[in-house]
Amino acid sequence: MFRAAVRLSVSGVRSITRTQPGCQTLLASRGYSHGKQETDEEFDARWVTYFNKSDIDAWELRKGMNTLIGYDLVPEPKIVEAALKACRRLNDLASAIRILEAVKDKAGPHKEIYPYLIQELKPTLEELGISTPEELGIDKV
Repeated sequence: MFRAAVRLSVSGVRSITRTQPGCQTLLASRGYSHGKQETDEEFDARWVTYFNKSDIDAWELRKGMNTLIGYDLVPEPKIVEAALKACRRLNDLASAIRILEAVKDKAGPHKEIYPYLIQELKPTLEELGISTPEELGIDKV
């Protein structure tokens, strides 16, 4: 039995050493993206179009907002407006307020961004009947 194990291991070593004679060099390559960079206007238009889909459902709305908030930016008012209108089409007030909270959180230490967004969104918020977290008193929790 021991002899069979040694025979198999020796034949295995021979087969490994006999594979491809000569050495192959590895070429270093970099995986940079050579694709077209998306402009700010194209980015905004892509997200406005996403939230303006007539057949958007609650899962797509949440997924879109999670993806959008994951970027290193605060969404433009027109993107947030489209998301709020999608919430209204879905009759989902909780998601609308959560979007406003997420945008406020995303603004971070830049205290001038969130008031600007609310100022720009005020007509939309009034049209849709959506209160801000500050108006509801849930920003102090």
